[in-house]
Amino acid sequence: MSSHEQFAVEEVTPSYWRITFSNGEVNLIDPDTVEQLAELVTRIEQAPELTAVVFRSANPDFFMAHWDFLSDRSRVAAMKPAASGLHPYADNMYRLAKVPAVTISEINGRARGGGSEFVLATDIRFAGPNAVLGQFEVGVGSVPGGNPSGRLPHLVGRGRALEILLGGDDFPADLAAEYGYVNRVLPEGELEQFVDTFARRIAGFDKSAVAQTKALVDAESLPTEESHGASLMAYFKSAGRPENAHRVRSLFERGLQKPDGVELDLGRRLAE
Repeated sequence: MSSHEQFAVEEVTPSYWRITFSNGEVNLIDPDTVEQLAELVTRIEQAPELTAVVFRSANPDFFMAHWDFLSDRSRVAAMKPAASGLHPYADNMYRLAKVPAVTISEINGRARGGGSEFVLATDIRFAGPNAVLGQFEVGVGSVPGGNPSGRLPHLVGRGRALEILLGGDDFPADLAAEYGYVNRVLPEGELEQFVDTFARRIAGFDKSAVAQTKALVDAESLPTEESHGASLMAYFKSAGRPENAHRVRSLFERGLQKPDGVELDLGRRLAE
């Protein structure tokens, strides 16, 4: 476990938590993220009064950029399966979506790849005007591994899901809201207050009623445990193939994983 805690938990009240993510210059997801998120999801599951959780970012430009391409692949491959039998990355996304509390993403900045998969695993997504979402994996020769293929069709429809997943482009906040990728966009300076007010409203309701209502919606709309496993296996089989190394190398040459490089407009630059 890294000494750096990536998820800072503020227990505002027993029924309402705010959790702020922070990891490096562009908020990358790495093996430490996987391990810490597994512990955090368990903590959320076991909090007896917790009804609403807000996920935020410490970086106004990057909610969660994407998976760290320079992380230790052998460490990820060696992670022991969770109790579900799923790899911990897939298990995190599956369990996060099903926790009894309502989870809300407060999205400022960019959430691509694994960052997009994370917000899709939360129940409700509110965005600021500068938010950007996207699944760029096909542009580097990979299959998205966190099961956006299981979530997006329920949110945006099949055609738009394929547009997002196969086009690999960026979706700015307004278009993301038009498609249903996020719930709504708040004007400049209003996102934090709106989300806080909304979360406190839910947190003030009866937890049992909230949890049971969410469970009924989950039963009609969430992808299966098996689809999470299949998605990640497809990613493991497709990622890092030698024939696509030049694509990733080109992105690094143009500033991938740097706050002032290709990360700023990755969707457009991906096709260059």
